[in-house]
Amino acid sequence: MEILTGLGKRMVASLKPTALAPTVESIQALLSTLGLKIGRSSTPHDDALVIRATIANYDVARVFVDTGSSVNVLYKDAFDRMQIDENEMQPMATSLFGFSGHEVRPLGQIRLPLSLGKEPLRRTRATLFTVVEAPSAYNVILGRPALSSFGAVVSTYHQKLKFPVHDQVGSVGGDQNIARKCYIDMVQTDLRAVRRKHNSEVNSVQEVSASRPKPDKIPARIIPEKPDQVTYIAADLPPELQAQLLTCLTKNRDIFAWSSSEVVGVAPTVMEHKLNVTPGARPVKQKRRHFSAEQDKIIREETDKLLKAGQIREIQFPTWLANVVLVPKPGGKWRVCIDFRDLNKACPKDCYPLPE
Repeated sequence: MEILTGLGKRMVASLKPTALAPTVESIQALLSTLGLKIGRSSTPHDDALVIRATIANYDVARVFVDTGSSVNVLYKDAFDRMQIDENEMQPMATSLFGFSGHEVRPLGQIRLPLSLGKEPLRRTRATLFTVVEAPSAYNVILGRPALSSFGAVVSTYHQKLKFPVHDQVGSVGGDQNIARKCYIDMVQTDLRAVRRKHNSEVNSVQEVSASRPKPDKIPARIIPEKPDQVTYIAADLPPELQAQLLTCLTKNRDIFAWSSSEVVGVAPTVMEHKLNVTPGARPVKQKRRHFSAEQDKIIREETDKLLKAGQIREIQFPTWLANVVLVPKPGGKWRVCIDFRDLNKACPKDCYPLPE
C-alpha cells in the first residue's frame, strides 16, 4: 500500500545520498576554519564537555557545557563551598523544567564573575547564575546565555570550547575521565531516587520495636566539684574495668584541659617555634575578605577565645597580614583557619619531611 502520492513521492525520491559518510580528515578540514583541531581526546566517543572554570575567584571543576540549557545553573552545594552570602541572591519566581517535565524551584539568582581560559588568552564576563538545590554530579551548568556572552564555539567531538580574545582565540579543554565519571554518578543518583520512591510505597503495616539502641559511651565526671566538666568512657567495658579506668582518670585529672585558657603551652626555654622565612622575601598583606554577619560572629567568638587564653595578641602595624578562612565541618559547624599560602611560599620547602 502506498501512502505518499504525487508531489510527496517526488520529494522523497529527491532525498538521495550525495556523498559518503564524513571521515576524520574531512571533519578536520571543515572545523579548521573555526580554529578547531583534534586534540588528545580518545576517539571515537560521545562524551559530554566537562571543563574547569574560575567563578568568583574559585577554581570550579565539573562544569558541564550544555548548549541545550536556557539558563546557567549553580548548584547549592557548590554555592555553599564558595562561602557567598545568601543575601546577595535575588529572588526568582520562575520555575525550571527538565527534559521529563520535572519542576525545580530555584533558590534565586546571583551575578558572579566567570573566567575561562588561561593568561594571556583569558576572558572574564559577569554571568547570571540560577542557584538550584538538587542532587547532581556537576557543580555548574553553563547554558546558552554564558556561551553567547563569550561568543564561544563548542565541539564535544574535539572536547574543546573556543572563544575570541581580542584578535586571538582562547580555549578550554574538556576532561573525558571526569565527564564519564559524572555520567555514572548521575545514573546512580537517578537509580537511588527510583529505589527510594519504590521503598516509600506502603505495602504492609509492620510493628516497630520500641527498644532504643544502647549508647556506645557513658559520661564520666572525674571532678566532683565541677559536674559540668565531663569526659566519656566506652559503654561496653566490663564493670571492673570501668571502675579501674574511672579511678585512673580521677587520679590524673590535672592533665585535662577543659578550655583554651587552661592550655599553658611549652616554655620557650624548652622549645620554640620559628618561621624560616627566606631572606629578602617581600611581606604580603592580603586584601580584606568580607563575610556575612553570621560568619563575622563566628570569627569574633573564636578570636575572643584565643585572646582570653593568651595564645594570640593584637598588633597595630603588621608586616604580614593573612585572612581568616571558614571551613565547614560536619553538623553545620565551622572551623576557623588562617590563609597562610603567601607565607608558605616565602618559606623554603623541607627537603626531609617527617615519614607518614
